[in-house]
Amino acid sequence: MANTKSNGKMTRQEAGRMGGQATSRKHSKEFYQQIGKKGGQATSRNHDKDFYQEIGRKGGEATSETHDRDFYKEIGRKGGSR
Repeated sequence: MANTKSNGKMTRQEAGRMGGQATSRKHSKEFYQQIGKKGGQATSRNHDKDFYQEIGRKGGEATSETHDRDFYKEIGRKGGSR
């Protein structure tokens, strides 16, 4: 059951979640892989190496602010076991 605002309408978040759930029931994993691939190809045409280095740096900084050494040890162990 959706949480509705006091006026009886769904919130934007609830509507988005319901739409996403309905869409995921209609499409396969391969569909999402294909649109992800297309999006990646389109993005790579619009940005250069410096752009990706900058977003990588920002992501690394954000992650390091929210995780401790044990987090990095664990993901390193998991990555090394594959």
